[in-house]
Amino acid sequence: MQKQVAAPVAIGAENAAFLIVAALSVSHLLNDTMQSLMPAIYPMLKQNLDLSFSEVGLITLSFQLTASLLQPLVGIVTDRRPMPYSLALGMGFTLAGLLLLSVAPSLPVVVAAAAMIGMGSAVFHPEASRMARYASGGRHGLAQSVFQVGGNAGSAMGPLLAAFVVLPHGQRSVAWFSAVALLAMVILGSVGRWYVRRQMLGSLRGRRAVALPTGLSRRRVGISLAILVALVFSKFFYLASINTYLIFYLMRHFHVGVEAAQIDLFVFLAATAVGTFFGGPIGDRIGRKYVIWASIVGVLPFTLVLPHVGPMATVVLTVPIGLILASAMPAIVVYAQELMPGKVGMVSGLFFGFAFGLGGLGAAALGWLADRTSIETVYAVCAWLPAIGLLTAFLPNLERRAA
Repeated sequence: MQKQVAAPVAIGAENAAFLIVAALSVSHLLNDTMQSLMPAIYPMLKQNLDLSFSEVGLITLSFQLTASLLQPLVGIVTDRRPMPYSLALGMGFTLAGLLLLSVAPSLPVVVAAAAMIGMGSAVFHPEASRMARYASGGRHGLAQSVFQVGGNAGSAMGPLLAAFVVLPHGQRSVAWFSAVALLAMVILGSVGRWYVRRQMLGSLRGRRAVALPTGLSRRRVGISLAILVALVFSKFFYLASINTYLIFYLMRHFHVGVEAAQIDLFVFLAATAVGTFFGGPIGDRIGRKYVIWASIVGVLPFTLVLPHVGPMATVVLTVPIGLILASAMPAIVVYAQELMPGKVGMVSGLFFGFAFGLGGLGAAALGWLADRTSIETVYAVCAWLPAIGLLTAFLPNLERRAA
């Protein structure tokens, strides 16, 4: 009987626990759907408020830096003292940010709204990722993929909602999505109650008991974390070039209409959702290092070709780019969690936060580059970023060491 208590999730409750992972994935979908509305309506905000590309990048920087700076802190706190109901509270910041964005008359107000949405993201991601691992029943890669694919699917829905809801009805229609935030708060409240019941059964102590050391020196762990950070840099700087500027690239370079460009962005984001789903379970089966290696370096031929093809081929190429590149993130997060056992929340917050921060810095830096050169130059430069993935060769094989 004592051994059952020490398991991450009791055997009889394993299926119910994985429903919690599904609930977290749905919440992630709702959360990132709301967040993805902002970049999707950049063309409207740019026209309404007469913004430059640098100012568009500043909006993204405000959102993503707020999220990136707070997420590791949230992770450290929740590792020491889990706060499952904080998920619903954090969603309240997103709700408030949406309402403010719907009536924002100037750039400073838009930046403030973006910061509030970023605060909601900072609370949600590390704690939700930690709870997904806790409810995984040992299938950490699969749980992380299920959790992250909800976010990717939500991000993919943003451009469609912007094209068919926000653009026809104007900026004030953003407020309609506050109902989505309320739904997410209800779901996350139920997840919090489940987690509290599991704590009362003593399963949290059991989860900590099964955390095993890697046998690596502090220096080797530090070098491995630095490599993972470099890989996340290459991934999210490139993603920033697509997420923030693909619409402008298609409109300016190929004279595509804004609605058609947003649908093309949806195609890319949908591909990233599929890639995210498969990255985790494949890593569970063959090893996370191999998934990281293949996903980041394997995308290089496609990114190098992208700036030199026509409009149809551009959209077609974004599909394998999204599929291959997105499969890395679940493997990177779980690899980092296993590299530093017992610090799941901190690691999740660090990497999700770092990813958000890099996305914001990338959007701002690439906006500056686009203003001073051209949007075409942005894609010519970013095409080489996946080459940083060659550093994966220096990562230790954690599965082999565990065996």
